[in-house]
Amino acid sequence: MNLATGRVLSINIARVSQAQNWTDSGEGTGINKAAVDGPVLFHGEGVVGDTVVDRVNHGGYNKAVYAYAREDAQWWEGKIGKPIAPGQFGENLTTLDLDLSGALIGERWCIGELLLEVSEPRIPCRKFSGFWDRPTLIKEFTEANRSGAYLRIIEGASIQKGASIEIIHRPKHGITIADVFAARSGAREKIHAIAEVTELSDAYREWAKRVSFS
Repeated sequence: MNLATGRVLSINIARVSQAQNWTDSGEGTGINKAAVDGPVLFHGEGVVGDTVVDRVNHGGYNKAVYAYAREDAQWWEGKIGKPIAPGQFGENLTTLDLDLSGALIGERWCIGELLLEVSEPRIPCRKFSGFWDRPTLIKEFTEANRSGAYLRIIEGASIQKGASIEIIHRPKHGITIADVFAARSGAREKIHAIAEVTELSDAYREWAKRVSFS
């Protein structure tokens, strides 16, 4: 039984790395993603054709796909007073009609033959702030708790914009993307419950356990 349905407004990739001087790493960045037409293959640990430079903090099994809701982007448009095109959060999927802050860790999305699993929130960094040319963005992003969601690729497939997103499974633990993001930002009300969520990565669960007993 499908539990909710949304839609893929846009699929976004960065075909090349963009130079950046916002950090001292000397690395470029793939944050500047743009909408693409035609089918795009989601496979393994990423989106085929997309550029991921910082493999420590982006990409990989637990961060294979990043999704951001158009509704949250519209909230930001009102806050900063300018339009935000799909891909400008660095997201691969711009969604419609889904509450990503309320997405449960471990819930599964079916998009055609593609199967994704919600894994963790996105934590803002200086490259994100630099890309937007907004020094206050990390603080604002943290306070807003509209982080978007990273997802694992459980079964790879090609999809196109306009495809339906069907939530086919929601775990019973009740821990959402917003709960985990709030905990990483300093809130501790649900930290014990977060430490027990098996659908979180080992690194997240170990962090939550350390915080629980500190």
